[in-house]
Amino acid sequence: MSILIEPVTNVQGIGESKKSDLESLGILTVGDLLEYLPFRYDDNKLKSLPEIEHDEKATIEGKVHSEPSLRHFPRKKSRLSVRVLVGEKFLITAVFFNRAFLKNQITPGQTVTLKGKWDKHKMTLNASDIHFGPYQSDQSIEPVYPLRGEIYMKSLRKMIQQAFQQYGQLIPEVLPESLSMRYKLMKRGEALYRMHFPSSFDVLKMARRTLVYEELLLFQLKMQLFKKINREMSQGKSLNLSKEKTQAFISSLPFTLTEAQARVVGEILKDLQSPYRMNRLLQGDVGSGKTAVGAVALYAAVTAGKQGALMVPTEILAEQHFQSLEKMFAPFGIRTELLTSSVKGKKRKEILQSLSEGEISVMIGTHALIQDEVNFKDLGLVITDEQHRFGVNQRRVLREKGSFPDVLFMTATPIPRTLAISAFGDMDVSTIDVMPAGRKTIKTHWAKHDMLSRILEFVRKELKKGRQAYVICPLIEESEKIDVQNAIDVHAQLSMYFGENASVGLMHGRLHPSEKEQVMRQFAENESQILVSTTVVEVGVNVPNATVMIIYDADRFGLSQLHQLRGRVGRGSEQSYCILIADPKSEEGQERMTIMTETANGFELSEKDLQLRGPGDFFGSKQSGLPDFKTADLVHDYRVLETARKDAAELVFSEYFWKEDQYTPLRVHLEAAGVFQNDRLD
Repeated sequence: MSILIEPVTNVQGIGESKKSDLESLGILTVGDLLEYLPFRYDDNKLKSLPEIEHDEKATIEGKVHSEPSLRHFPRKKSRLSVRVLVGEKFLITAVFFNRAFLKNQITPGQTVTLKGKWDKHKMTLNASDIHFGPYQSDQSIEPVYPLRGEIYMKSLRKMIQQAFQQYGQLIPEVLPESLSMRYKLMKRGEALYRMHFPSSFDVLKMARRTLVYEELLLFQLKMQLFKKINREMSQGKSLNLSKEKTQAFISSLPFTLTEAQARVVGEILKDLQSPYRMNRLLQGDVGSGKTAVGAVALYAAVTAGKQGALMVPTEILAEQHFQSLEKMFAPFGIRTELLTSSVKGKKRKEILQSLSEGEISVMIGTHALIQDEVNFKDLGLVITDEQHRFGVNQRRVLREKGSFPDVLFMTATPIPRTLAISAFGDMDVSTIDVMPAGRKTIKTHWAKHDMLSRILEFVRKELKKGRQAYVICPLIEESEKIDVQNAIDVHAQLSMYFGENASVGLMHGRLHPSEKEQVMRQFAENESQILVSTTVVEVGVNVPNATVMIIYDADRFGLSQLHQLRGRVGRGSEQSYCILIADPKSEEGQERMTIMTETANGFELSEKDLQLRGPGDFFGSKQSGLPDFKTADLVHDYRVLETARKDAAELVFSEYFWKEDQYTPLRVHLEAAGVFQNDRLD
């Protein structure tokens, strides 16, 4: 490892001036230089002129046919053109912009290799590069690096080549021989060298395969170790829950658990009874029945003499959860209470006292639950709904209200398996992937803006039946930069269109929380029949009476977000509709609209979304929690990720990993990454 951390100036030819240029690329050490990988590869395979398409980048060999002609323009601009004979009959023009110095280097009769964009109609090559001499086959694959400042491609390649000459033989292996042999991988040094200097695309593929597996294995080892160490440090308590009472509670529910719900309940109950603290993510599509699973978990914890807490992001959602859970728990003599910022005075004081004395078994609330004055007598289970809406510190504070309580996070955002493994790899993940029987599929239609009058007439008919409608807009106010419908304008238009026949509410992120609560409450109680909103309604309230979801400029949203918004309707027994209003100009935008009309499964949509937008944009790049991989691509390398995860889990939970010498390099890497430091484990 030591040679990789030597300063980059140890490479011959790199002095102080180049050192500062390399620093701008994040290259400080020899290892940084060796591992500064290309982001793409140009295929410079020599082609004959007839096989080259118009506007295609091409590599051509020919003989200089005439003296070059140079024209100068203002601001030191120039155009150099030269006639080149390609083969025996094609006389073309090669043009170089702002490279006047080449005039003295190009002479008639010379053999040259040119690269550039081919204009078939003008028989002209807009040349980006010239090599004096015949085409060399070892130049057929050209690596392209991200550059900035005064570093140029050729000089960077030369520095990397020199670094390999000096240090290539000293690059240590990281993977144990057993894994390298199992998957027929290259040696690490060779794989790195071939990423920079591939002899063929097949060799490049093998080199990349080696480095992708190594990178994903190291990442998964970190995740599995965090999981193992956290589990061993957690001092969890095995809950002595009553299986008979829990089963009786499940039987009392007004519906039968789906196979997926039953499976997930089994996983959670097993965690509650284990000596380790539960750290589980429960993900399920909108309407898949996560709340029922949470209710069973809370009831089971109560049968063990513990208290349970459910934290949700909004007051109105907390109230709805309270109403449904109280109805479920009351017949079993379980006291359930609600705590939000609206609960004040004597009522609040009484609730807090009862909670601290253990008289309240299940507490439901917003972030009000994490205030200092809130004390549980014996908190055994913490459930956080829509966990991504709470910060890490908020979730931690609630967890610390008890003595190592079990923790269950719930989300209605279907997360693609690759991202679940990567972003939540240190957690156990349960998935409800089957919808309850009898739930009607929301009919989704894609309409153009010029069909708005027909859409509003359809809404009018639904309102006459006593139904309600959501209308979603991307922006709050009009923007000069982006021509999209905005919430304030749409609210005014709809208020005028429907007049006294419907009350139209307006909701957006700039409203005070209390104003948002009031707007949502009015809609939930049918005081307003249409709710115009920005995407703040994405995680909101359960309004079974709402049957229409209209989304303006729908092509501006990702598939997963569109699916979340669509899930606001279809919660009652009536047929519901989602209308996407969009005139997408790009093929990707059109594809998104088509996919939405054809697919109702949130997990299928999330996978498509990942393919179209990439992992960073799926969660929002800043809060994704995903590492920046040098080589691996979570979308395309998902099979390798699955394999790496399986191998990492086997290694970490095997005694051989901690004893045998072949695993020492892996342990050293993990130690350098701070995996064994306790402060990194939360």
